[in-house]
Amino acid sequence: MEIYTPSTQHVGDKKILAIAAHQDDIELMAYGGIYKTIADSSYSFTAVVCSDGRNSPRLGKFAKYTDEMMMACRRQEQISAAEIGKYEKLYLLNYTSEQCRQMDNELIDDLVKIILEVKPDIVMTHNPMDKHPTHLGVVVHVLKALFKIRNQFVPKEILGCEVWRDLDWVDDDEKIVIDCGNDPQLQYDLLNVFASQVVGGKSYDKAGVGRRYANATFFASHECDDYQMINYAIDLKPLIENDKLSLEEYCLGYINRFKQSVSDALKGIK
Repeated sequence: MEIYTPSTQHVGDKKILAIAAHQDDIELMAYGGIYKTIADSSYSFTAVVCSDGRNSPRLGKFAKYTDEMMMACRRQEQISAAEIGKYEKLYLLNYTSEQCRQMDNELIDDLVKIILEVKPDIVMTHNPMDKHPTHLGVVVHVLKALFKIRNQFVPKEILGCEVWRDLDWVDDDEKIVIDCGNDPQLQYDLLNVFASQVVGGKSYDKAGVGRRYANATFFASHECDDYQMINYAIDLKPLIENDKLSLEEYCLGYINRFKQSVSDALKGIK
């Protein structure tokens, strides 16, 4: 585990902790947490990246990078993002993607240590309906870590955020809306430091910012927009509070309720 403290560090009394699989996932799924520290200086933002970046796709000038070169590159990119975003701390855990996808007690223990050290008011991580297997592995590790210490500490909010699958389909009364402000420049600055991805074949900068604009615009069909840019999340806290609620049951609940809402809407057309 590497712990990096940015020279631009902002420290607030209220803590947001984002735990993600890959370098740049933080900036894609948890920008609303970064923005919150800008809008309200009583908050500060800490990031945890679980994997080492060795499996990243590579094109263009990065095409001939070895795994070791890619790991070093992605580490520096993530550090640059932490500096730009004025994170309180950055934890780089350097597990392989395979370790993140398999149940790894060391990873759970690392997350327990970090959570108890930070004592976050808000935890932001991947949502368990994401289609990326490493993202799913990380959210399961996060949930297991939080469950393990639930008698000692439970965050006020535990949010499952969108990356490799939007959450716009979730019924509106179950969506958690995360305000991302109205200025895209910092968002572009954060995402464009990940040149190995953006230049290397993925327009994460345009897609990430575009998703936030689209979410805000298409949120309410018959009302003016309350927000300019938003991300969505779902509430993961019931999985920590309810011993009998399985992750599969929890996810299928969202899908079944969405299915019913579609059915009800179609039946309502005379």
